[in-house]
Amino acid sequence: MRLAAQVMLAYAIVLVLGCLWHFLPWPRAAPDVAALSAGYLGLTTRRDLASPTLAAVIVGYLADLLGGTPPGLLALTCGLLCIAGHLVHRRLLVRGARLTLGFSFFTALAAGLIVMALRGLGGTSPPGQLGRELGWLAVASIVTGLFGPLVFWLCRRLDARFARTHRERDAALEGLQL
Repeated sequence: MRLAAQVMLAYAIVLVLGCLWHFLPWPRAAPDVAALSAGYLGLTTRRDLASPTLAAVIVGYLADLLGGTPPGLLALTCGLLCIAGHLVHRRLLVRGARLTLGFSFFTALAAGLIVMALRGLGGTSPPGQLGRELGWLAVASIVTGLFGPLVFWLCRRLDARFARTHRERDAALEGLQL
């Protein structure tokens, strides 16, 4: 149930940002909420990886549908980011604004590089635009890094609602996993 709620939260944020982000000065530099949600799901998974990865793939597919990207591009990217988040979750404690900013920045950077690599392999990458794409990737990563603490705060609040005990609730609000 927690994973379904996280998927719905990510979908709602992607939907609202998709509607509002075009009115700002840099419409191509939208925060990558799907990548942040996938990274968060990977960081907060405890034992099995299949369910959070499926939830991340669903978030990515919904972002594919809303963003107009080729179907499966963001789904695969989010699945890979969830697995990567799970691989580092025992070694990396993402608490506090600075670590959340840094993790969000590197998550967006990794997501952008994965998307660029997949587009290059699929032949859908525009020729001669690598420098421009890397520039937009840097701007989008910075914007995602600045937007990351808000997304993580919302995800932690949602996790706290699904806690069974007061101790689990406090740990979820602090960003710890028991």
